[in-house]
Amino acid sequence: MNTWLFDLGNSRLKCAPLHAGTVGAGFAVDHDGAILPADWQRPLPARFDHAVVASVAAPAVTVALLDALTGHCDRIARVRTQARCGGVRIAYRQPQHLGVDRFLALLAAHTRTRHAALIVGVGTALTLDLLDADGLHRGGRIAPAPALMRAALHARVPQLPAAGGAYAEFADDTDDALVSGCEGAALGLIARSREAAASLLDAPPQVLLHGGGAAALLPRLADAVHAPALVLEGLAQWQRSAG
Repeated sequence: MNTWLFDLGNSRLKCAPLHAGTVGAGFAVDHDGAILPADWQRPLPARFDHAVVASVAAPAVTVALLDALTGHCDRIARVRTQARCGGVRIAYRQPQHLGVDRFLALLAAHTRTRHAALIVGVGTALTLDLLDADGLHRGGRIAPAPALMRAALHARVPQLPAAGGAYAEFADDTDDALVSGCEGAALGLIARSREAAASLLDAPPQVLLHGGGAAALLPRLADAVHAPALVLEGLAQWQRSAG
């Protein structure tokens, strides 16, 4: 079966084909949270058999994606968070309150490693989820990602730039201080979570980093693994479990 995977976030859509259970080379498009770009479908094949979709975006953007996909395929599966799947058990008492992107990242992490993992998503939000070696989700945290921190500061204080600067532990310029403070806040939360996880599990977890803002943090996270397609990998794992 010719299957494509779609991960629709709050500001980005990632798409990739599924080849023999493995995520193939795909593409990504940015969006403004209200509408998808007019030409986003251009890299897609005219027809394929099956679409597997995960979305945390606004309902209107999700509906636009689903409507567009009906012109390419006859079968569309919308993935939602499940209490148990693929050896993973979700900590939330109400599983539907856990974002489907976080759920899928947990599935992918459990497939990647049978060791404990701290899964860090750096998108519009900064999300952290702890998964133990037995596939039990121990819970997580949500905070503004560095880019959102910058945007919020700029919106409240327009003279503070929304982007730019270079990271420093103690900056001597406002641009540098802003990027250092916002990225430093994220790094501090990750470090604290990793320390707490090591105490809880008696061993430090592997850190898996994904999302559009992950690359900026990666150089200052020792031993972290960059897994940019982690949610798509989770979609592939869900498809295997469902099939």
